[in-house]
Amino acid sequence: MHKADGMNPLGSEAEVSRALDAVQRQTLRYFWEFGHPVSGLARDRLTIGAPADDRVAIGASGMGTMAIIAGVERGWIRRGDALERLLGTVRFLERAPTYHGVFPHWMNGTTGATIPFDRKDDGGDLVETAFLLQGLLCARQYFDRDDGDERELRRIVDRIWHETEWNWHSRGGLKVLYWHWSPNHGWSMDFEIRGWNECLMTYVLAASAPRFGVDSGVYHGGWTQGQDFRNGRSYHGIALPLGPDYGGPLAFAHYSFLGLDPRGLKDRHADYWQQNVCHVRINREHCIRNPHGYKGYGPDCWGLTSDDTDVGYRFMDPVHDLGFIAPHAALASLPYAPEASLAALRHFLGALHDRIWGECGFTSSFSESRDWYSQDYIGLDQGTTVVMIENYRSGLLWKLFMSCPEIRVGLASLGFESPHLR
Repeated sequence: MHKADGMNPLGSEAEVSRALDAVQRQTLRYFWEFGHPVSGLARDRLTIGAPADDRVAIGASGMGTMAIIAGVERGWIRRGDALERLLGTVRFLERAPTYHGVFPHWMNGTTGATIPFDRKDDGGDLVETAFLLQGLLCARQYFDRDDGDERELRRIVDRIWHETEWNWHSRGGLKVLYWHWSPNHGWSMDFEIRGWNECLMTYVLAASAPRFGVDSGVYHGGWTQGQDFRNGRSYHGIALPLGPDYGGPLAFAHYSFLGLDPRGLKDRHADYWQQNVCHVRINREHCIRNPHGYKGYGPDCWGLTSDDTDVGYRFMDPVHDLGFIAPHAALASLPYAPEASLAALRHFLGALHDRIWGECGFTSSFSESRDWYSQDYIGLDQGTTVVMIENYRSGLLWKLFMSCPEIRVGLASLGFESPHLR
């Protein structure tokens, strides 16, 4: 891969295609060219020109795996090179310490040692592990040839998948999953995974797991009983089926839906395509109305989600609007709001280009009100950008993940409907 050249303004279908190519290809460099040199795992964040440490992020590595697959399919990475990289990565993961088969949030990309995320968060992180396995299962489905290395990749992915003890995180059979477990602090984090948020994938994989899965009662008794699960109210004239007021950060519409295809996905609680479309529309409409009068907000400059600010990483959405736009939040919403997302891309490539575009695509966030523009790239941001653009263009990662027979069984057991289950 090479650094992308300058991009044409968006206009014709061909120009849009070239611009999306350039964004995906440049953003993919985060994983392909700047991944950890030993493990191949994704760095948690990156500042070009600054010394890189050994900290890698498990969830972002799953998203990076999906991004690399998109790069192979687009012809930007040779299949054999991607296979070599991913095979090295899963071999590393197979040897790394886990906690009842569950990976930590961060680890050392050279040694595999756990790097604590917080004082007591020094063990298994079920949600980050779910995002990792979302990507690894896509790799298993993509590298399907009768070839020694591809067979080996599939074997190792299956071993990691089969050894993940989702049921351990029900704490002995409670009707809810818990996010963290530590060998030093046990369940003292005491964080229940309840909806609505970015964690749906965790319950889908837990219900689909071949060995250490959970039954549907954990999903219906835990995830769907969250305080913010059901909504049913309207915001700016847009009805929102699920979630907190105004929908929450846009990551809720992205992280679990990198692989889980929301098109036609329904259960007794919601139509998930409708849920995500409405969430995106509400988020954009808030930026158009701009109740706080932040500079730059408007129909072409929107996208609120948890991301960087000038005082650190913060939870952001229309209710917690601090004046910072995350470019990836609008770009990863491309499947749900194509015209609005392309308008945002056009804007980001315009007057803001020199301040927010660089070696790995768009940086994490910016605030025109504060004249602040991040110099960092974050793995979760870069992964969602590449993958959701690809799902808009070809549905590739949706097709791969939904082709997993275990996922189809798991979704059916939870009462989901999908065209992939027919």
